[in-house]
Amino acid sequence: MRAKTVSEAVESRRTVRAFLPTPVPRDTILSILDRARMAPSGCNFQPWEATILTGEPLRALQAKMLEAPMQDPVEYDVQPKAITEEYRDRLRAIGALMYGAEGVGRDDAEGRRALGRRNLISFGAPVLLLCYFPRFMGPPQWSDVGMWLQTIMLLAREEGLDTCPQEALAIHARLIKAHIGVDDTTHIFFCGLGIGFRDAETDTNRHERPRVPLERQVRLIGF
Repeated sequence: MRAKTVSEAVESRRTVRAFLPTPVPRDTILSILDRARMAPSGCNFQPWEATILTGEPLRALQAKMLEAPMQDPVEYDVQPKAITEEYRDRLRAIGALMYGAEGVGRDDAEGRRALGRRNLISFGAPVLLLCYFPRFMGPPQWSDVGMWLQTIMLLAREEGLDTCPQEALAIHARLIKAHIGVDDTTHIFFCGLGIGFRDAETDTNRHERPRVPLERQVRLIGF
């Protein structure tokens, strides 16, 4: 279903982990990306860059990732090296919901490996956006890239599409850059973004997405 308002797009957007094989029209992808160029950007740097794969080029990359070991050293730390128990609890909670929806128990090592392999093929998404940017960009520009990706995700909902942002693909950053012809010395790989139509019949795409109460995150002063 297409989102008719920004509120509907925000509410209905979720990380989809089961996609239908339905192709996504090239013109739809181009329209979304063209409109997303208006995302906020400090100093108007617009640091984001991307390559979008589908079909055989995508399958070829996925086959390479499925066979390759995780790169060392890592491209960047996906999680902070030191987090408080509060944030660790949030991670555990979403992990329990996600693995539970997949029917994968805490001690099911093979089930967890299988889910990891599905992650590398973007859960069947027929289109994969690969996002990278110049290495000299700093934290404010990383923020800009995040806003650009969020803009794409919301515009995708307007088109009836769904997405799966994938920082996990950074474990194969150098392999990915070599596959798409991006210079590892000049660019850092940030994430993938699977794009397609969600499989609405699976519990995988229905589990709860807990959020912290607003009053624990926001203070209003002077109102």
